[in-house]
Amino acid sequence: MGLFDKADEYVELEPEGERKSKVPIEVERIAEYADSDRIQRKLREGSIMLVRVKELREKNVNELKRALERIKRTCEAVGGDIVGAGEDWIIVSPAMAKIVR
Repeated sequence: MGLFDKADEYVELEPEGERKSKVPIEVERIAEYADSDRIQRKLREGSIMLVRVKELREKNVNELKRALERIKRTCEAVGGDIVGAGEDWIIVSPAMAKIVR
């Protein structure tokens, strides 16, 4: 008798608590410094973001550093977190989420 022989038997679990809303996880990109405004706004609204920074990094590293510093200050202000995920991506989260390193 294998693991999947009783495919029609299952257990239905009742949710412990109702969640009023789901947390948005968005994929964004920064192609220029001005894009940091959009990232900051979404962070304040409570979105978790996977942000691709490759385009701006290849175009202007100094501008990317300025944009990331701006986003980092917003993260600190709202109690959020920011972390690099390789060379091309960052993860930005509001206070209700913790990025585990």
